[in-house]
Amino acid sequence: MSGEIWRGKRVLLVEDQAMVAMMIEDMLGELDCTVVATASRLEKALQLADSLDIDVAILDINLNGDVSYQVADSLARRLIPFVFSTGYGAASLPERFRASPALSKPFQPAALAQAIASVLCQTPD
Repeated sequence: MSGEIWRGKRVLLVEDQAMVAMMIEDMLGELDCTVVATASRLEKALQLADSLDIDVAILDINLNGDVSYQVADSLARRLIPFVFSTGYGAASLPERFRASPALSKPFQPAALAQAIASVLCQTPD
């Protein structure tokens, strides 16, 4: 998959389930992305979203009962693209995020690659 738009991108992964996080990290590694940080709690995710030098983020919507929409808002303010990851489906997204890609768990590496590519293509360099 060399030469693809996601190659070499720095990623923030927000996921509260350790096994799911490890699987997504592996998928991202296969895409030649670098996971800069992983957060499993909302507070940590907000801190990282506000401070990290990243290209894209993967956001689990439900973080132990909290929702990651504040993280998405923070990333949007910084013009950092993101992809939602959810077990609930895109229909549960608030209106302001309806145009954002949402991967339904479980998803395959090709779907992850496509979602990342779609948000990176929409972002001006």
